[in-house]
Amino acid sequence: MKILVAISFLILSQIKAISSCHQLDHQTLLSFHHHISSSPLNWSPSTNCCQWQGIHCNIHDDVARVTHLWLPEKHLSGTITPTLGDLPFLAHINLSHNQFSGPFPNIQTLQTLDLSFNRFSSPLQLFLPPSIQTLDISSNHFNGSFHPSFLHHTFNLISFNISNNTLTGSIPSNICSTSQQVKILDFSMNQFTGPISPGLSQCSNLQVLRAGSNSLSGPLPRDLYNMRMLKEISLHDNQFSGLISNTIVKLSNLTTLELHFNLLSGEIPRRMGLLTKLETLVLHNNAINGTLPPSLMNCTKLKTLVVRDNHLEGDITPLYFSKLHHLQVLDLSGNAFTGNIPHTVCTCSSLTAIGLSRNRLVGEVPPCMASLKSLQHLALAKNNLSNVLSALKTLSHCHNLAVLIMMGTFQDEIMPDDNNTLGVGFHSLEILALGNCSLQGHIPPWIAKLTKLKRLVLCKNRMTGTIPSWLGAMPSLYTLNLTENQLSGHLPPQLGLMPALLSENNTSSDMSYLQLPFLIDGNRYNRLYNLRRVLAVGSNNLSGEIPQEIGGLEALQALDLSNNRFTGSISSQLSGLTNLESLNMSGNHLSGEIPESLRGLHFLSRLSVADNDLEGEIPRGGQFDTFSTNSFEGNPKLCGFVIKRNCSAVVVRDGDKDEEEKGSEVSVYGLPLGLGYCVGVVAVAITLLIKTC
Repeated sequence: MKILVAISFLILSQIKAISSCHQLDHQTLLSFHHHISSSPLNWSPSTNCCQWQGIHCNIHDDVARVTHLWLPEKHLSGTITPTLGDLPFLAHINLSHNQFSGPFPNIQTLQTLDLSFNRFSSPLQLFLPPSIQTLDISSNHFNGSFHPSFLHHTFNLISFNISNNTLTGSIPSNICSTSQQVKILDFSMNQFTGPISPGLSQCSNLQVLRAGSNSLSGPLPRDLYNMRMLKEISLHDNQFSGLISNTIVKLSNLTTLELHFNLLSGEIPRRMGLLTKLETLVLHNNAINGTLPPSLMNCTKLKTLVVRDNHLEGDITPLYFSKLHHLQVLDLSGNAFTGNIPHTVCTCSSLTAIGLSRNRLVGEVPPCMASLKSLQHLALAKNNLSNVLSALKTLSHCHNLAVLIMMGTFQDEIMPDDNNTLGVGFHSLEILALGNCSLQGHIPPWIAKLTKLKRLVLCKNRMTGTIPSWLGAMPSLYTLNLTENQLSGHLPPQLGLMPALLSENNTSSDMSYLQLPFLIDGNRYNRLYNLRRVLAVGSNNLSGEIPQEIGGLEALQALDLSNNRFTGSISSQLSGLTNLESLNMSGNHLSGEIPESLRGLHFLSRLSVADNDLEGEIPRGGQFDTFSTNSFEGNPKLCGFVIKRNCSAVVVRDGDKDEEEKGSEVSVYGLPLGLGYCVGVVAVAITLLIKTC
């Protein structure tokens, strides 16, 4: 009972103490609040400051003193009052994800300072006391070079993050001579240049080194290989060159190695498998050669293995992936690997993404891949695989598969039309790319059941028949590419009713990253949202008029109707394509005038109506003044400023010309000689004038 009374007394005394906020702290915080120019805090001057939002106090000498100022993501802006330095016990400040700017005060007691994602700028002039342990000033506008004295007194520094600014010069490796206890250094996303100078090895406790997305060069620092506590090395998107030293296997605690987008060469160390704690190995877009070390299969904790776009080679069939139970992302694309898709990949039940495109693989998709229930992204483009029907039947059991890219993989086969088998799978498919395969047959009806499909690419095949009208009813489809086939018949007006293209509001707002980048015409896309909205049916045998309904596709960005047999006029309804960036109607039999209303297509940057039978004056103004003569060539009856052809010189039809020439002959020859001579001179002058326009 006495113990309970004592505890109660202590609690009451603490409450009483906290109820009496120190007057100095109270006034200082009100001054801070006064400098906030937007979204002010609900701090009442008449209440206890220790109970205000974002404030925490501790008891010092029986008085409550402010120790924490913690206000992240409060939409605050303005400057920081210099009087914050008057708070003698303020140790922890977090003002991240706001809009503060200006100088920052000298606070002698700071242990934690997080000013990330604000608007602080100018060269670094922060005063950092010896007590500072965690400093995060990332994602601001700090510029200039990094002066060595900036961290001169930071003897207790543990974590330092200055990423995503515009700092220049060299990375200050001498930081380790002062802050020998530092564990985290993040210099990424700046403009640092040159090699990393020696000295990092003095950071004997360093666990995380990030300096990606700079312009660093030279070989990888030798110091790296002696820092046994390192868990993460992230030096991607630089210009490092040379080899990855074999001594990297001494970093037994390493979990993350990210060296992609550099100029590294040589082989992957043969004994890389000794890094048994390795979870992420990302080496893509370098000049690394040799084979994939079999020892990597001993990295049983590996989750991400990405080595695409290097010069690797060798038969991957014997690689024993069965040990990699945690593997989620495997990307070997853009190399010269040979052999079959290893059956042992099927045992990696955690796989969400597989990239094997642009290699020299042969054989078939292993039927066991149907067991990969977590698989979301599969890219097999530009290999020498066979049996597209078997591949689709197998992969239809991967019910989470969202991206399936098999461009240029299966050659001269029949497009599968097994509606009963294929129509019940692919419930999650959003991208299906089966182009450049010379596939024969019709557009199969099972595609209509892919209700989540956003992008369908069947270009460069040998498909025949008509374009099915049900494509216009697919609820999510916003990119349809059927170019370079042998399709015939009319363009279905139902395509003008594609729900995902009717307005910008109907298009997908999915901002999630793709598991692996998606390559289109050499461009790399990482998000579904960034993919262009396209309707492309060029280079087929389509005929008839272009449906006016196409003009209702407000969200469409590219329309390709080229090299078909379309007739009739260009509909003025196409002016409803208000987001259109590219329009190609060349190589058809279109007639009439170019509608003036098309001048309202303000985003149109590419236009071609070449090689038709159009006539009249080309519209002036808007984007039309930016197009070259190539956009209109092959239409002798067009005139106007763009092609420098005078519209007063009317071009007549061949039949009418014959009749007029006959009449001219009669009238000239029926005139007296002198008058006939004058008429002839005038005619020659007019002819010369026309030729000069």
